[in-house]
Amino acid sequence: MLHIMSAPPHTPVEAVTEVLHGVPVTDPYRWLEDQGSPRTREWIRAQTEFARTYLDSIPGRECIRARVRELLDVETYDSIQSVGERYFFRKRRERQEQPSIYMRDGADGEDELLVDPAERGTGKFTAVRPLLVSPDGRFLLYEVKEGGERTATFALLDIESRRTLPDSLPRGYLRGFTFAPDCRSFYYVHEAKDTERPNYRAAYQHIIGTRPTDDREIFFAGDDKRLRLGLTSDRRRLFFFVYRYLDKTFTDIYLKSFDSVQSPEPFVRGIDYLLCLLPTDDDIFAITDKGAPNRRIVKICSCENGNIEWNDVIAESDSRIETALIIGNRIVVFYAKAMIQQLIIFDLLGRRISEINAAGEQTLRMNGGSYESDEIFFETESFTEPTSVYRCSLQNNRRALWSKKRCSFDSTEYASSQIFYTSNDGMQIPMYLVGRRGVLNGAGNPTVMTSYGGYGVSMTPQFSILVAFMMERGCLFALPNIRGGSEFGDEWHNAAKRRNRQTAYDDFLCAAKWLIETGHTARGKLAIFGGSNSGLLVGAALTQRPDLFAAVVCMVPLLDMLRYHLFDNAHLWKEELGTAEDPDDFAALKQYSPYHRVRDGMAYPATMIISGDSDQNCNSLHARKMIARLQAADVSGRPIILDYSTFRGHSPVLPLSERIDALTDRLAFLCERLQLLA
Repeated sequence: MLHIMSAPPHTPVEAVTEVLHGVPVTDPYRWLEDQGSPRTREWIRAQTEFARTYLDSIPGRECIRARVRELLDVETYDSIQSVGERYFFRKRRERQEQPSIYMRDGADGEDELLVDPAERGTGKFTAVRPLLVSPDGRFLLYEVKEGGERTATFALLDIESRRTLPDSLPRGYLRGFTFAPDCRSFYYVHEAKDTERPNYRAAYQHIIGTRPTDDREIFFAGDDKRLRLGLTSDRRRLFFFVYRYLDKTFTDIYLKSFDSVQSPEPFVRGIDYLLCLLPTDDDIFAITDKGAPNRRIVKICSCENGNIEWNDVIAESDSRIETALIIGNRIVVFYAKAMIQQLIIFDLLGRRISEINAAGEQTLRMNGGSYESDEIFFETESFTEPTSVYRCSLQNNRRALWSKKRCSFDSTEYASSQIFYTSNDGMQIPMYLVGRRGVLNGAGNPTVMTSYGGYGVSMTPQFSILVAFMMERGCLFALPNIRGGSEFGDEWHNAAKRRNRQTAYDDFLCAAKWLIETGHTARGKLAIFGGSNSGLLVGAALTQRPDLFAAVVCMVPLLDMLRYHLFDNAHLWKEELGTAEDPDDFAALKQYSPYHRVRDGMAYPATMIISGDSDQNCNSLHARKMIARLQAADVSGRPIILDYSTFRGHSPVLPLSERIDALTDRLAFLCERLQLLA
């Protein structure tokens, strides 16, 4: 096992102490929050040099890189949608840095290139993705991103001429977009990144071919950072969604006919429950959890007295409705229950017609479809099988394979099982175990583990290049379905929400202890990894029980939970995480906040924290401050390194070569720490 030959770069302590709810809180590295300062940039340079000294010295890196390239550099399809007989999608061919946008005339037609990001001449970090095709099939709206940024610019392509029109929207967040029925104009809600009024929430109409300064404001929601405005439509009406982020999130919905000169009228106001509209040209259907924790689908009708009436079309069941689409005269409902998904097709009266089920331990996802067609797209994957995309006719239930990732991974050598273990409060938690057949039945295996535990996100069988590579090297993979997800409905989510977040961390730590105590792995052989909310999870785990783990890979995380809400749009996560502004939230956050849990003189596991300048979700200040704090506190001598990139952000749009380099570093780090380099 390699040892770090030099000390990490010195990080000056410039303590800032604040009193929050009567409690003094000291932040030793507040100065690292300033991403653009010369001091911070020099610190990042020194940390990068320190990390590279270790990573580049790991033996066998080139073998790892070669295998990573084999697994990653395959043809991929995504973002498929259809209008009439035409299909639009994104495809990346082998050896291409970024995917391009293509069109296909008919399901069996040739793939015709529409937009190649390489032709923009802006470098390999430029990525494009199709968003919406006009109803007449003439225009394509697509986004353009640089690196991993969350924001984008939005361009309009004339499909026949292959010409990008000047009718674009500048860099920012697109919160809603729809074409007018005659396709001569479009309506949009856009939050520009650089504007004099960043909190001005309004919707506009743009006539194609005119100047942006001539755009007409058609709805104004307010000028407040606690507001967000969204927009959708059917072929007759516009629907405006005003979200008010207060102690709870409240939603107002307004509607306006395309041909009306009147201002939008209130439809429903002040709702604090889910109401996801599914409008058709004649009716308005909706998914709601009002009076139905597992959700139901209703038809909303206007009464003569001006009130609205809700009529159940698809009643609540013991399976949770995740989403739904209306395709022609069918309602396609995506259900999930206990990590099993299925698509059930109903008619508009709620009568069940057919269904699509996942096979075994497989994840099923609905990709979409158009209202005018009779087909949907869905995809499947598992721990050992990469994604396959299918199209299915709703009239005859015939399915056809659209695309399949051809990955050189021999799935026949691997198997999985599901066990249950006991968490601190006695709750039985399920956990998947995956690996070579001999590993599943063996003992003392090197093991990698991850989970998520937040926002109601369920962890289901999915194919991961990182996991596949580690299993090829003889690792066991463990995936506990900890609370905070919605594997078992809202109660599973709420059990680890806001002030109950520690429940998710307890579940995760109990999974680690179970793996060690049952002999599946051993101390010094267990590594954990996770990104975003899962990065927070592994950050909490490494600071609460550092003795359990040999290595930690923590990607684009939140880690300073007392200040996270002050940056970017993170204040919008108040309902999920709470904020230090609330005294009860503060007590819970301070107790588990990874940055504040680091203790001087502790032996911490080898840790790689990954972030970059372009992260507009989990600001990279969390990674910078946490690395500085861990390096100062640790007495183990194990590597604690920062993997940092100017272009890295929260969106997975880095070019192929960068992804190969990044994954090579992570796998080399894990293999070296788990002694899997032979």
